[in-house]
Amino acid sequence: MRGALLVAGTTSDAGKSVITAGLCRWLARRGVRVAPFKAQNMSLNSFVTADGAEIGRAQAMQAAAAGIEPSADMNPILLKPGSDRRSQVVVLGKPLADVDAVGYGAYRDRLRAIALESLGRLRAEYDVVVCEGAGSPAEINLRAGDIANMGLARAAGLPVLVVGDIDRGGVFASLFGTLALLSAEDQALVAGFVINKFRGAPELLEPGLDMLRSLTGRPVLGVLPWADVPGMDVEDSLGLADPVALAPYGGQTLRVAVVRLPRVSNFTDVDALASEPGVVVRYVTSPGELDDADLAVLPGSRATVSDLAWLRGRGLDLAIAERAKAGRPVLGVCGGYQMLARTIRDEVESGAGLVEGLGLLPADVEFAREKTLARPEGVAYGRPVAAYEIHHGLVTRDPGAEPFLDGCREGSVWGTTWHGAFENDGFRRAFLREVAALAGRDFTPAPDVSFRALREARLDALADLVERHLDTAAILRLAESGPPPGLPFVPPGAPA
Repeated sequence: MRGALLVAGTTSDAGKSVITAGLCRWLARRGVRVAPFKAQNMSLNSFVTADGAEIGRAQAMQAAAAGIEPSADMNPILLKPGSDRRSQVVVLGKPLADVDAVGYGAYRDRLRAIALESLGRLRAEYDVVVCEGAGSPAEINLRAGDIANMGLARAAGLPVLVVGDIDRGGVFASLFGTLALLSAEDQALVAGFVINKFRGAPELLEPGLDMLRSLTGRPVLGVLPWADVPGMDVEDSLGLADPVALAPYGGQTLRVAVVRLPRVSNFTDVDALASEPGVVVRYVTSPGELDDADLAVLPGSRATVSDLAWLRGRGLDLAIAERAKAGRPVLGVCGGYQMLARTIRDEVESGAGLVEGLGLLPADVEFAREKTLARPEGVAYGRPVAAYEIHHGLVTRDPGAEPFLDGCREGSVWGTTWHGAFENDGFRRAFLREVAALAGRDFTPAPDVSFRALREARLDALADLVERHLDTAAILRLAESGPPPGLPFVPPGAPA
């Protein structure tokens, strides 16, 4: 077969990413050559492909679901917010410019052409391309320049499924309202609905489903039940929640506190820590929440200097310094590592010039205009480590500093720019053993937990949900043949 479809949503975090991943895994299990695609993604959670391109981490997860290597074509445009008004525009994996909303308009036609070319290449190579929308297709203030939702669907002739999250409430209003706000030309491509995260008795939902079908002339192609499938890479901090801890494995619990920075990036680094039985990971924003933590983590940041100022404004800098002085474990990753250094010279990201760091590691930082994008490999604790790097800040450690991956260590404080390092099972267990020893905890990591195997099992669980609860035959017909002709136009206010 040959085909494509677009999975849109009534809101951000409605479930587009995980349903796209579930469809990719379900199709791959059937022997279909399938690829994910998201024309434009706004996310601080990114990944580096084998050839050094930066894409959204969700698309890398979806590629894993499809059983293929991720590529820049799967997410040709990535927007990385550095403030409330400006974002870095990454095109085909490389930074293009830092712009505000007005400045972005100057690039729109060029970016639309690039996105369509990427989709065309994927459609030529794969049997099916499952596209994911961005935000909501009913953001009517942005429709004229849209390249990720109905603008993409219209340009590529894609049938559209609209996903609504019933757990948020108001799902029928949001599904109907999304459709009613679209033009007749856009509505003609909306071929059905999917309701996500349903809890309760299915028969209670049926009257609403019947009325939605009657009002819109479109089928509900499935109701996915609420299911905890942890470890699926969310796109932004809207979907950020404490990772689900597995049952304890002997000994005591090891407690990890991750500082939730305003511009936190690549927060999925800690998912692998939470995959260890007995490790409890939580996000914190105040000094008191660090008190009982065995390990405090400063994660990545898209705005290192600004987030460092936020840290100081909350008194978290003093709490972290006290931990280090007492020999209690602290870890900084990428932007968090930069904060732990003595000085940060930034004329690129913030333009702040020379800024004093926390001074807990014997290193200094200088921001470069060219972004480092790499897939490094190394050894730590005698175990192999494969990871990825995404940063402008270049850290220079003192010649005599104790190395840690590409970074350094001073007593109970570690710093590295490597993302994804804890997905390496042997290294993760060795690191946690040392953290536990320094924290005085009776904790021993389980000897046989494979993060890769856990992620594969979670992707299979998503595919199982798709197979059991969606009308997969109808979805395949839509992907291959497009939306059926003659779908009715639904004007705003039609229910009244």
